[in-house]
Amino acid sequence: MENGYVILGIIALLFLSMYGYAYFSVAIVKIKQKREAKRLLAKEELRRQESIEKQKLVDAKVQKFNERKEEIHRELVLLEKMKKKQRVS
Repeated sequence: MENGYVILGIIALLFLSMYGYAYFSVAIVKIKQKREAKRLLAKEELRRQESIEKQKLVDAKVQKFNERKEEIHRELVLLEKMKKKQRVS
């Protein structure tokens, strides 16, 4: 009878180890998938941040260009007024 319990214990241990081995491989795959998803999210976030920085640079250049354009326009209007004054005089 005592040998029967030992054999039953060994068989139970065998099935538990087979289940553990099968679950271990599935768990490893899930961990790798989660790690890959985190890496992709981090990469996408970095790409988004770089895009925002590039857009800020473009916006700053456009603003500077527009300010310069307005300054040139004011200068041209001033020169036109001076030209009209000289004609009148």
